[in-house]
Amino acid sequence: MDALYHQTNHILQEIEKNFQKLVQTSGAPENYDVENEIQMKITQVNSNCDRLDVLLYKVHASQRPNAKMRVDQLKYDVRHLQSSLQLYREKRQKRQAELSEREQLLSHRFTANNNETCLDIDYALQHHNQLDNVHRGVDDMLSSGSNILSSLVNQRSTLKGAQKRIMTIGSTLGLSNHTMKLIERRIVEDKYVMLGGMFITLLTICLVIYFIVL
Repeated sequence: MDALYHQTNHILQEIEKNFQKLVQTSGAPENYDVENEIQMKITQVNSNCDRLDVLLYKVHASQRPNAKMRVDQLKYDVRHLQSSLQLYREKRQKRQAELSEREQLLSHRFTANNNETCLDIDYALQHHNQLDNVHRGVDDMLSSGSNILSSLVNQRSTLKGAQKRIMTIGSTLGLSNHTMKLIERRIVEDKYVMLGGMFITLLTICLVIYFIVL
């Protein structure tokens, strides 16, 4: 067991020397060989530690705690070296990725906008023009509706004036009450027609605004 322990401890010392070499020649192509060599020796140390665990049971009971402590120290050292190697590899891969991205950025040639970008701009411009046309159409409809409402109000005033004149003429000519009621009913019906027209006009404008603009 002692011979195997000293052999394993010697391998750990060699791994530490390889690590020093790895750090000093960081980035060199031969570092891959050094990494592989370190990994092989770490595997060998783990295998030796497994054998040492078996040999512990053959050691005298009084010496077994001390021997176990020495084996545990070997396991701790090899785990530390394995973690260091993994960390070094991750840093190397990250550095290589950064260098690759930098090379790609420096070698990239910027070109003019493609046709798809032009099509997107043309579509946005066309959409903007259509919205302007819709807005102008709604403004025209609102203006037309306002004129219609003004016309209906004027017609109402005219009908009221006509009603008064008819009543005056009826009184003068002596028209019958039945005739006057017919005239009043016609005026009321005209009033409802005017209000219905106003409501339909406002409803049409609201629907146009809702479905076209929104």
